[in-house]
Amino acid sequence: MQEIASSNRIKPKRKSTQKHTFNAQAFLDSAGVSRKVVEYQRTRKIFSQGEPATSVMYVQKGSVKLTVVNEVGKEAVLAILGPRDFIGEGVVAGQSVRMATATAIAPTTLLIIERSEMVRVLHSEHAFSDRFMSYMLSRNIRIEEDLIDQLFNSSEKRLARTLLLLARYGKGAHPLKTLPKISQEVLAGMIGTTRSRVSYFMNKFRKLGFIHYNGGLQVHESLLTVVLHE
Repeated sequence: MQEIASSNRIKPKRKSTQKHTFNAQAFLDSAGVSRKVVEYQRTRKIFSQGEPATSVMYVQKGSVKLTVVNEVGKEAVLAILGPRDFIGEGVVAGQSVRMATATAIAPTTLLIIERSEMVRVLHSEHAFSDRFMSYMLSRNIRIEEDLIDQLFNSSEKRLARTLLLLARYGKGAHPLKTLPKISQEVLAGMIGTTRSRVSYFMNKFRKLGFIHYNGGLQVHESLLTVVLHE
C-alpha cells in the first residue's frame, strides 16, 4: 500500500527554462504601447527643422526626403530614405530638436516610437539593439561614401550612384521596380550640380538603356558600369 501511495504522489512541476524570444521585425511592423503607425500622403511634412524631437520613426513603406535650410533660406537635400530605414534616431543620443525637415515623397507608413520606449527596448532586447546598431553603422558608412563621392567623383558618376541607391541596389532586398517621383532639381541638390546637367545625364542614361520611363523612372543594374568606369 505504501508503494502505491508513493507512486500516486503529485510531482512538483518544473519551472520552464524556455527564454522569451524577441522578434525585432515583428516589433517594427506593429503598433503597441508608446508606439503607433501613422500614414502620410505624398508631399506631407512629417516634422520640421527646429521642432522638438520626442520620437524615432521607422519607415514601414514609402519614401521620405530629409532636407535642411540655412539662415538665408538655401535648401539642401540630405537623404532619401525608404523601407526599413530609421528617421530621427538622434533623439536616442539626447537630441532635443529636429535637425532637418522630413517630407513624404510617396504614400508613406511610419512606425512612430516614443523616445522612452525606444530606449527601453534598446536596453532590454539584444536582438533589437543589434539590429539598430547594424543600421547606424551602415548609415555612417554611407555618409562617408557620400563625402568621398562628392570630393572625388564626377557629377555623372554621382548621379548614377544616387539613382542606384534610390533604387536600393545592394541593400540585400529586391530593388525597387519604380523610383518615387523625384524632380531633377532634387537630384541636382543631392549631387551638387545644376538641373541642366542632371537633365543631360538622364537623357544619356536613357539612350544607353541604363534607365527608362514606364509610368515612372526605372533604374537598371547596368547603370553600375558608369559608377565602376575609371
